[in-house]
Amino acid sequence: MNFLIAAVVLLGALCLLNLLVTFAVLRRLREHTAELESLAGRTPLMPYVPVALIGRTLPASGAVRPQLVAFFDVHCDTCHERAPQFAVAARSRTALAVISGDGREADDLVEILGDGVSVITAEAAESMVRALGVEAFPTFLRVSPEGTVLEAGTELSELKGLGEMAPVI
Repeated sequence: MNFLIAAVVLLGALCLLNLLVTFAVLRRLREHTAELESLAGRTPLMPYVPVALIGRTLPASGAVRPQLVAFFDVHCDTCHERAPQFAVAARSRTALAVISGDGREADDLVEILGDGVSVITAEAAESMVRALGVEAFPTFLRVSPEGTVLEAGTELSELKGLGEMAPVI
């Protein structure tokens, strides 16, 4: 009989402890949710628009200046999705792809872009990203023959002058 009473008291104590821990977790979740809601109200999310790149001049990297430049990052899923679209747009133009990062993902991007696109990777790519101040990937640029950025966007379709560019023969 004493064993049964001790077991019931122990079970009751465990249930009470479980109830106290559950209330503490619920209280902490409410505080955390309120904190997240207050942070969301203070910091509105602004979409990245690469207009700051317009007017900048590309660093000289070769004899022929590219008309179309794309900045990709190996860890960016959107970059892998947009790479085939850029490869198609680059078929009739001099194009340059700057791939931030290296490894197998960089090799995959180079393969998607094909032979018609000049590619810069590794350290040279990082220095070009820093030189132009690219903050988001992918970023697409339409460039004048003098190397000045005429248009910039995160979508290739945002480059309005893309259809007006003379194809390279």
